[in-house]
Amino acid sequence: MTEEQRPTTPPRLEIRNLNRRFGDRLVVNDVSLSIEPGQVTCLLGPSGCGKSTTLRMIAGVDMQDSGEIYVDGELICDTHFRIPPERRQIGLMFQDFALFPHLSVADNVAFGLKDSAGVKRRRVAALLDKVGLGWAIDDYPHVLSGGEQQRVALARALAPRPRIMLMDEPFSGLDNRLRDGIRDETLALLKEEDTAVLLVTHEPEEALRMADEIALMRDGKIVQCGAPYNIYNAPVDREAMAFFSDVNVIRGTSRGALTDTLFGQFLTPGCADGAEVEIVIRPQHLHLDFYRSGKGPAPSDLHGQAAAGIVERARFMGTESLVEFRMEHDGSLLKATVPNVFIPQAGTRLWLTLRRDRCFVFPVKNVH
Repeated sequence: MTEEQRPTTPPRLEIRNLNRRFGDRLVVNDVSLSIEPGQVTCLLGPSGCGKSTTLRMIAGVDMQDSGEIYVDGELICDTHFRIPPERRQIGLMFQDFALFPHLSVADNVAFGLKDSAGVKRRRVAALLDKVGLGWAIDDYPHVLSGGEQQRVALARALAPRPRIMLMDEPFSGLDNRLRDGIRDETLALLKEEDTAVLLVTHEPEEALRMADEIALMRDGKIVQCGAPYNIYNAPVDREAMAFFSDVNVIRGTSRGALTDTLFGQFLTPGCADGAEVEIVIRPQHLHLDFYRSGKGPAPSDLHGQAAAGIVERARFMGTESLVEFRMEHDGSLLKATVPNVFIPQAGTRLWLTLRRDRCFVFPVKNVH
């Protein structure tokens, strides 16, 4: 059998050209996405961009105006045909754990199961053991911590063996001390169950930590989709880059595919003569030139031309220091992060260089 003749397996979840309008506002605009079994995809974006509405349409609690939803290649919903939510084999987890306070932990986890009492009990016990809560099987939710309640909610969502898990900001109610550990435990269990996961979040750090693929959403559209490394290191535009970290923006005008800046000339191929461009770089790629100040070795050629700035403010952030500079060349404000403790006094004059291979050039968008 040739490669062309080999049968292909459809994605576990596929959504095609989903649209949803509320009044005059197009909340979800032509969204398409596919997720394989065992894959975690994060739908990432700011509040109000359409993430949760997309999730609700997949779950079946909201209806799209147009578009199609498939599970394992089978249509489950379009504008004429709709399988009800309870028959979609889709699990749901939300920010509020929505446990029933009058039911025990075991009864909460077993709530969606249709098996005999003995089969239910064995399934519940196995899942609670996996999430480290076997000891709490006969307790009630109010005696558990927030992190323990979240794990009960995960066990309940997994109990019916859903093919797909939809998660809407499920960890945002936990404190930072617990969040990382519970996220990692949840991810491991979901992958063990071979569940396709669509996780909605507005936190880039969470998406980078958990996702096999990130779909970056803005104003109802997916603007970029790919592996976390590619999304972070090859942003489609300035807004995509800025969503993951602070950025420095240096503006200039392209002339003959070159743009003059305080750090020298930059190649700006593909930009028309006279076009305004933005050269964008993250603070960690802006470096202090101690050699120029007589305090260190020469910088790499990679860093190019240096520019002088006056320290306006410096703060220690734990593992690094953030230093803000007012640049002598044009009065612009740039930020640099420096490893460890480095807190120069305000008014100190220092030289800066930047990593040219970490700069991104974007055309200035004209907003009318």
